[in-house]
Amino acid sequence: MTGYSRSPRLVKAGIVLIDPESGSIVGSIALQYNSETLTRSLAVQAVGEDGDRSQALRIRGPAVETFTLEAMLDATDQLEHPDSNAAAAEAGLFPQISALEALVHPTSAQLRNQDSLASAGTLEIAPMEAPLALFIWSRNRVVPVRITQMSVTEEAFDPNLNPIRAKVSLTLRSLSVDDLGFSHRGGGLFMAYLAAKERLAQRAPGAPLATFGVSSLDD
Repeated sequence: MTGYSRSPRLVKAGIVLIDPESGSIVGSIALQYNSETLTRSLAVQAVGEDGDRSQALRIRGPAVETFTLEAMLDATDQLEHPDSNAAAAEAGLFPQISALEALVHPTSAQLRNQDSLASAGTLEIAPMEAPLALFIWSRNRVVPVRITQMSVTEEAFDPNLNPIRAKVSLTLRSLSVDDLGFSHRGGGLFMAYLAAKERLAQRAPGAPLATFGVSSLDD
């Protein structure tokens, strides 16, 4: 055996966190196993929904896209080699689960700072800002998102009650220029995502009218 394989390298999906000012990567989470399904919904921001016929074809902005997926986590293989997987041997899947849950919490340092400002009598305290999250599912789908819902189902445990198998359900809402603005780094990333969609759409084959049993659209 030479170790050579013709099998393509498996690309992982996941979430990358970046600093919105510098663009530097501050964290990343690769899914252990790519979700078998990815559900997407797009809510159109139409103008003519109020019955105004003159506005029927107008769109206020980008559709609001929502992604739903399930991430499977399993520490069984790691526990077979505890010497080289100390974190899994000590805490099971708690590190991976905690990394995902950290995406929806402010940090403890931020909370203490907010409390200090409030105790000092600060009248206006700005909401805490999180890093910009990018959902990456192949090179064709890199989109700024906000995690709107997360649920964790822990399915198996080691003798110390550390989870060793779990399922994490994620709902992600895309962040567009309507949310971030054109000057924000995330707004630029959304525009690149939208432009990529447009390029791919141009590669989709069109169909002649005869396909639909129509010879002409004239009256």
